[in-house]
Amino acid sequence: METVFKTWKTSRKLYLDFFDKYSLDQLNEIPNGFNNNLIWNIGHIIATQHKLIYIGSDLQGYLSDEMFNKYQSGTKPTAPVSQQEADGLRSLLISQIERTINDFENGTFVTYNERTTGIGFHLTSIQDAFECNNFHEGLHLGYAMSIRKFV
Repeated sequence: METVFKTWKTSRKLYLDFFDKYSLDQLNEIPNGFNNNLIWNIGHIIATQHKLIYIGSDLQGYLSDEMFNKYQSGTKPTAPVSQQEADGLRSLLISQIERTINDFENGTFVTYNERTTGIGFHLTSIQDAFECNNFHEGLHLGYAMSIRKFV
């Protein structure tokens, strides 16, 4: 799992760079031809990680229902994100990793609900969920890198 966690940390650092390189207006901008923006992609990977890892393990996790519902699959931006919410998302990018790895190392993930994801991954274990999460974050990093060219 060390490599999986190392990949995840690297991915999250790349997402953190968006906060340093783009203004709040740029993070919220939906370019022509796109249906979301940089900040939505960040919120979405946070929500999806919660779903794959915690909900898939029948655990509460650390994400509010409000945040999860706003960014889960099938959603799109409906209003600009405030600076306060952007700051919260930035914080979650790192705090989720620390908490989740601690939970993994402490044996919190005892069971996993087998299922096939919307992108076709068949998950049977928490390790499958972490690997799928890394793949999913890579997909959205690609989308975000496309969006950044137009903001």
